[in-house]
Amino acid sequence: MLGIGGGVVIVPALIFLLGWQGFPPELIVITAVASSLGTIIFTSISATRAQIKRGAVDWVIFRRWVLLVIGGSFLSGFVAQQLPPQVMKVAIAIFLLLVALIMLSKWIPNPSRQMPGRAGTSLLGLLSGLVSGLAGIGGGNVMVPLMVLFNTPMQRATATSSALGFPLASVGALGYVVAGWGQGTPEGSLGYIYLPATLTIAAFTVLTAPLGVALAHRISAPLLKRCFGGLLLLVALRMLFASLV
Repeated sequence: MLGIGGGVVIVPALIFLLGWQGFPPELIVITAVASSLGTIIFTSISATRAQIKRGAVDWVIFRRWVLLVIGGSFLSGFVAQQLPPQVMKVAIAIFLLLVALIMLSKWIPNPSRQMPGRAGTSLLGLLSGLVSGLAGIGGGNVMVPLMVLFNTPMQRATATSSALGFPLASVGALGYVVAGWGQGTPEGSLGYIYLPATLTIAAFTVLTAPLGVALAHRISAPLLKRCFGGLLLLVALRMLFASLV
């Protein structure tokens, strides 16, 4: 529904569940992020097919961003490997909190603002991929607000974000597989991806993603924006609280 790939829900849930299952503490956050990207591969395929049928994807933005988003996403696995787990948790929570406050505000972008030139667009795409890969969120939490900032309609932004989510998540997940190879991860892991969690979640997200797409096209853009911001706010506050107590 929101074009976010599900990572804002999956990552906090997996952090809790993996801790409850007795995962090594130093691997919980990076495993949750990597496994989330693994599920988003399947979710985004299902959501993108539904969005393409409705003609909602902005292919101009897609072509401008796709290679740079992929590059940033692949690098994220190696950057995440160097960050302390607590730093990653707090940074993800603060980022989501800022995005939530922007989306919940009555802020309206300057109607004359357009996408920047080639250099600016390249930087936005690269940073979107890197930040999304670090947070395991499939890109929507970064790309949707950016597209809205440059006056892309909300429904079109979420559709384009869904389409970009597949290459972003696929290459990002590969980065976590390569970075985590031989790092002593638990049985059932492929690099940093924990396959039992990834495959179980993916089985259900593939079924429900088209329902979310259908809902998105029945809800007004302002309400969709508030839903997006409200979900991010709840998740960000929960993660921030959990990481600081």
